[in-house]
Amino acid sequence: MRCAMAVLLVLALAYGAPATARTVTDSAGRSVDIPASVTRVYAAGPPASILLYVLAPDRLTGWPRPPRAEERPYIAAPYRDLPETGRLTGRGDTANLEVVLRDRPDLIVDFGSVRDTYVSLADRVQAQTGIPYLLIDGRFDATPAALRLMGEVLGVEPRAEALARYVESLFAELETGLAEIPVDDRPRVYFARGPDGLETGLKGSINTEIIELAGGRNVADPGDAAIRRGITDVSIEQVIVANPDTIITWDRNFYQSVWKDPLWSQIPALTEQRVWLSPTAPFGWIDRPPSLNRVIGLKWLSGVFYPERFDFDIAAETRHFYKLFYHVDLNDEDLDRLLQWSRGRPTN
Repeated sequence: MRCAMAVLLVLALAYGAPATARTVTDSAGRSVDIPASVTRVYAAGPPASILLYVLAPDRLTGWPRPPRAEERPYIAAPYRDLPETGRLTGRGDTANLEVVLRDRPDLIVDFGSVRDTYVSLADRVQAQTGIPYLLIDGRFDATPAALRLMGEVLGVEPRAEALARYVESLFAELETGLAEIPVDDRPRVYFARGPDGLETGLKGSINTEIIELAGGRNVADPGDAAIRRGITDVSIEQVIVANPDTIITWDRNFYQSVWKDPLWSQIPALTEQRVWLSPTAPFGWIDRPPSLNRVIGLKWLSGVFYPERFDFDIAAETRHFYKLFYHVDLNDEDLDRLLQWSRGRPTN
């Protein structure tokens, strides 16, 4: 431990603190001194990497996980081969502070929860490395504020404002469209994660908040407000009792197998053929990770729940979103490959 701390100290001293030019208050209320010009930013996890890629991809030092082959066409060519940097937060954190220091970022950004655990981590990493560390609220309804805050930090305010207004317009459209639909008339939704579909997100989790925003009701509702909201394992018996009339998933193996699985066959979502597979390239549309990638997923999912009320041309909307947010022009082949599984039950 002493040896590791000594190495960190040497690296931090060699790196040197950047000249401070301004103070930013992050989403956790922390006052953080950052340099006047931020040109290299380390993403603490996948949600932050997407936020940075969307706003200013040239500032991103690397990907926590490199894009897979099937994801690469949906990322602008100059950024497909950024190095792997690992992650400081979330499941399977793989980065260490020596790697972060050697990457020589001006700033570290985490996008997601701003609970005390993450505040403590940010404070500790900042103290050990001398690199400013911002926590940005990743809740869906905080997206416009997050964009504007990071736009100011990165000096890309006009782009951040355009993206924030896109999100606000979608939120307003959905709020108006859903206002007259009683809660009891909204679809009962189960979010099936993993190849067996028996991992899900509890109501109130950042991984499933898209369900309520799109006008659904998450059947994985523990009821007790004191229960921590997050990812959990369930049994098929619990899913049967929950009786969902709609199932959404991002796992293609589950989606293809569930139609023939007798354990699932009597659940209303199966008998009514309301099981939907969300696109996942270059990032998941529902979560995986829960970042700005969910914005296009919100548009798609609201149309799945209410096709007559939200009659989006999802192909046209996807082209527009990928150009505006991901810096790519989708050709017909890439668009068809992206959406081919999202239109309902497979024919074979």
